Amino acid sequence: MIQDKLLKVLEGKDLSRNEAFTFMNLMMKGDMTPAQVAALLTALKMKGETVEELVGFAEGMRAHARTLPPMHSNTVDTCGTGGDGKYTFNISTAAALVASAAGASVAKHGNRSVSSKSGSADVLEQLGVNIYLSTEEAYDLLSETGFCFLFAPLFHESMRHVMPTRKELGFRTCFNLLGPLVNPFQVKVQLVGVYDASLTETVANVLAELGSERVLVVAGLDGLDEISIAGPTRISELKDGKIQTYELTPEDVQLTTRTHPAIYTRDAKESAQQIHAVLDGVPGAARDIVLFNAGAVLYVAGLASNIKDGVKLAADMIDSGKAKQKLNEVIHQSWEVKHAYS
Repeated sequence: MIQDKLLKVLEGKDLSRNEAFTFMNLMMKGDMTPAQVAALLTALKMKGETVEELVGFAEGMRAHARTLPPMHSNTVDTCGTGGDGKYTFNISTAAALVASAAGASVAKHGNRSVSSKSGSADVLEQLGVNIYLSTEEAYDLLSETGFCFLFAPLFHESMRHVMPTRKELGFRTCFNLLGPLVNPFQVKVQLVGVYDASLTETVANVLAELGSERVLVVAGLDGLDEISIAGPTRISELKDGKIQTYELTPEDVQLTTRTHPAIYTRDAKESAQQIHAVLDGVPGAARDIVLFNAGAVLYVAGLASNIKDGVKLAADMIDSGKAKQKLNEVIHQSWEVKHAYS
């Protein structure tokens, strides 16, 4: 069966939702060889993944994950696909902390770097957060602080069967797209950055099929997998069961278009330094891109009537010191909840 279905993909034919689910089930159980996994991932990348395939894959991953229902109906995730090759600091992580300071319930799903300099797990660990929390511990942290980090390997243990192959391949695969689709707390509200603007509607449609309620799927037209401050960003918004796609510029939210060099980073240590600088109120491109993305989180979470108002609220959180206070609170409580279960 595996060889026949692999040949189908290699011939450029699409898998059905059920076929994709079956493939993922086999991968998560370790019933495919590394060569077969590599062949499937490579063929899918060359063909391009369809909505039906991604829905089936996501359902297959969810079936093998440790999950809990969301604490609040508007609990939000800012997990993106990664893989844009821009090596920016961890913008979505910083935006998540700022949004949490403003009252958003944020369950941030993420991992260590695979195709970047610093993954969300790397930078949070560098900042001092205990990322090794169980399902119950992360749930308690979210309850106490309004923020938690869900370290993907602890919740998707079956990924151990494919991770070595994914790392050896070294290029973006469907798993980059799947990360934001399989939050262990089953969130229905998300800001998802993708590495290719042509994918925003695809990912929005996948999330709609999976039961999401409020989603912004974003991609900078400059290739950034975040809302960009260097030019327009393409956004596909899922709201009330409908998807609308539009473009947004920094000027639309009363920010200024800026170039990118100030937001690049070499490693998790530099990324953490950038986040500290932003939360300390240092002006510049790093602050503005965090404001833009945090404003979008606050909008999609229902705490701002539009992204421009969300940007203003995010700025208040930084300038008042509440965002930095939130980081310190999360650091402290991430260790306290761990001790409570030991």
